[in-house]
Amino acid sequence: MSNTPMAANPLTRAVLEIDEYASGLGWDQPARLFALVDTARLRAEQPSLAGRLGLDGEQATTAYTPIEQDKIPAGKPLDEFLGTIAWPEAVAGCALTVERLMLPPSAEAQVPKNLGEAALTKWVAEHPERQEVRMTVAVLRDGARESAVRLREKDSPTEVLTGSDLVPGLAEALAATFAE
Repeated sequence: MSNTPMAANPLTRAVLEIDEYASGLGWDQPARLFALVDTARLRAEQPSLAGRLGLDGEQATTAYTPIEQDKIPAGKPLDEFLGTIAWPEAVAGCALTVERLMLPPSAEAQVPKNLGEAALTKWVAEHPERQEVRMTVAVLRDGARESAVRLREKDSPTEVLTGSDLVPGLAEALAATFAE
């Protein structure tokens, strides 16, 4: 990806590459799941696939190559879907990009008590301080994590926030896909 900023951490580079890819698809997209494979291993063990992915012939610039998986089934809760995943040994990590509505911490005290999930979703969607965000979260088998968060109102590669603990619940759910 030509516009992906170079980050010191290979996992951060992979997350930013996925964020850039998702950004190119526009907003209002379904969640997307990616396997992260070691680029050097992929080139050595699967040269034909590496060629189809454009990884042959030149020095790889990233340690991990994201490979988009089949679509996530519509209508199935994300946590239930993630609970059905098992990765082969060749997969070094995984990543998920998903859009959500988010409220600032100041709105937490305003949340009405005893709302069911549907009512809470409606309340958040109607809240004047809501923000639409795209979150990309990646985890490796060894426990390393990275996230990128992009606000719809600041939809620019220079406005993407990165950090290892930005979306801890989603990172935990992805890490659980590697549990034996």
